[in-house]
Amino acid sequence: MTRVALIDDHESVRLGLEAALARTESTEVVFSGANVAAYLTWRQAAVASPADVVVLDLTLGDGTTVSENVDRVVRDGSSVIIHSVADRPAAVREALAAGAAGIVSKSSPTHEVLGAIGTVARGELLDNVEWASAVEGDREFASAQLSTREREVLRLYAAGLPLKAVAERLGVAYSTAKENITRVRVKYVEVGRPAPTKVDLLRRAMEDGILQDAPDGAARHD
Repeated sequence: MTRVALIDDHESVRLGLEAALARTESTEVVFSGANVAAYLTWRQAAVASPADVVVLDLTLGDGTTVSENVDRVVRDGSSVIIHSVADRPAAVREALAAGAAGIVSKSSPTHEVLGAIGTVARGELLDNVEWASAVEGDREFASAQLSTREREVLRLYAAGLPLKAVAERLGVAYSTAKENITRVRVKYVEVGRPAPTKVDLLRRAMEDGILQDAPDGAARHD
């Protein structure tokens, strides 16, 4: 059972997602509220463990920033999906850099949102059009060269390991591994070689000599 928290200052959006999630047997909505502070206060008062996945609106009406909200939730122990109209790519990039696992548009069908929650609950990043759109065209977000750590994360992830296993192998936090993959993708966009899916990352890793041969069954982990 995946424990989900919904944070959005539009009650109608929350109610719609709650209703959709209630129809599934694999998810449980443990919190629904208008801001991150309310969620963390609930957690403390209820002595509840962190939600597995927090579905977070990009912009809340309490004056907080997206980077601040994502960082607080990730540090608290949850994975974050940004649920947004996706018309502010700079803010979406901030969310991804702060550790969000991906973005789902509010115009997406409900089944895609549910699928995204399942993907992130398994420890994977989202590979979708919204993600690619968020980083496309940003030429100042990162340099064109991958750092040593980014190459290590890319090599293991492209070889087929789930991101949680990559983090464990390298002895880093899961949020650190997620941020490294995010930056790798942004850097490939920077040089005109976008890699929005895991299979694309495998191709880039092979093209750049980071991974010499395609591992057996690697594409099945996409």
